[in-house]
Amino acid sequence: MTLKKQNAVKENNKDNMAELNDLLLGSSLEENIALLRNIFTNDETLVFRRFQNRNIKAVKCCAVYFNGMIDPQIVNKDIIQPVLSSDLKDGIDIHNLPEELQYKVIASGNVNLENQLDQIVSSILYGNTLLLIENCEKALIISSNGWETRAITEPESEKVVRGPREGLTESIIMNITMIRRRIKDPDLKLKFREIGSKTHTRVCICYIENVASENILKELEKRLDQIDIDGIIDSGYIQELIRDAPFSPFETVGHTEKPDVVAAKLLEGRIAIISDCSPSVLTVPYIMIENSQSNEDYYNNFIYSSFNRFLRTISFVLAVSVPAVYLSIVTFHQEMLPTPLVLSISASKQGVPFPSFFSLLVMLLIFDLLREAATRMPTLIGQAVNIVGTLVLGQAAVEAKLVSAPVIIVTALSGILTLMNLKLIGAVIMIRFLFLILSSILGIYGYIFGVIAISLHLLSIRSFGVPYMLNVTTLKGHNWQDTFIRAPWWSMKLRPKIIGAKNLVRQRTKKTGGKKTG
Repeated sequence: MTLKKQNAVKENNKDNMAELNDLLLGSSLEENIALLRNIFTNDETLVFRRFQNRNIKAVKCCAVYFNGMIDPQIVNKDIIQPVLSSDLKDGIDIHNLPEELQYKVIASGNVNLENQLDQIVSSILYGNTLLLIENCEKALIISSNGWETRAITEPESEKVVRGPREGLTESIIMNITMIRRRIKDPDLKLKFREIGSKTHTRVCICYIENVASENILKELEKRLDQIDIDGIIDSGYIQELIRDAPFSPFETVGHTEKPDVVAAKLLEGRIAIISDCSPSVLTVPYIMIENSQSNEDYYNNFIYSSFNRFLRTISFVLAVSVPAVYLSIVTFHQEMLPTPLVLSISASKQGVPFPSFFSLLVMLLIFDLLREAATRMPTLIGQAVNIVGTLVLGQAAVEAKLVSAPVIIVTALSGILTLMNLKLIGAVIMIRFLFLILSSILGIYGYIFGVIAISLHLLSIRSFGVPYMLNVTTLKGHNWQDTFIRAPWWSMKLRPKIIGAKNLVRQRTKKTGGKKTG
């Protein structure tokens, strides 16, 4: 196709990268440069570096790259300098120049020949350097990525006392490297694809071939292929687009910023989705019991870990129940309380103009406002907001008789319990208000109806075909060993039955000196 026709197609389809699929490079260096200038119109960050070997006039080239996305040292020392070298004439066949430069001159670890325009444009956008050559219909794509990346630090939301402190970053290659360091197995498979018609975000499906379920893998690939969106900025986009039960307050796709957590889930048979420019890796399937689990549970003594996991589970139940149960009892079922306690609560409510339901509703909303404000503000300011909110506002509200002291206690208790399970914070807030409304109408019966409704909802959810309440409603077999408690490692010889269905054996018994060891 001539340059004139290519320009005409490009002018009519500037917003559609798919139109570049059928276009090929020409043999004219100047026409190819003009074509790329036309595609990246008004982009001053695109650099065209022309150069020519002084001994071989046929070696006339142009390096094309985006300023700021490449490593200048790679471009200068591994691409331009070898081509300009006076020793180039020795052993070079100018009739097969692209291959000669690829195999004998360019000192880069990854060099490919390409003539498809769409692949060339994608490579430049990803930070590679394009080497155009006069009288050649193929160009060299040379790996030269060199943009700045964030240092590996511990994630703020997943701090640990014991265990690895590495956190994932926004670089997909760096994240894959951290996972490979932990799973040194050729069965660790990576499948790449691009999502987003504008952003062309690289997404990697990561799994262990002889462990992960093939049905879950096929379903995941199907859902990813069905995504048709202009851009993926963070893995949260993908999480919402592929999840089951989209209107449920409970997440059916997990996410983490810890490479050790990703590795542990892969070893159990789960599949990870790594998105470029996002530090959060998604994992599927995701079940209810994972909300109470922490990576630190597997590094500490199993008795202590089981106690902590039990506390997290109970904290979820109490966080959604305490305000509703308190409201039910003080409004409809005072006979359930001892007489001295009823008198104490009644005395604290003297002079308070608002009913208990309104007081609880307002105080819980204020707590959520303070929590959100402290989260979005800088650390030092956020600490000040917490102190002012919890001490000053609470004490002032009681002294001003706007709310009673028990309401402050219930609000604070529910708020602390909510923060025990950050993975469930969204679900807790919505369910807590639902229970509160039902209890204000029907008392304790409203709370019970709410519990039944949420239980039925949880039992009806599936995550990529796996029941959301897996291992919670049964104690059969080995599946109970890693639920509300954590069994010792020497007893957890098998993976979860449905998730790791392809290969259940996690740990084989070895005979040493006539004794069996786990």
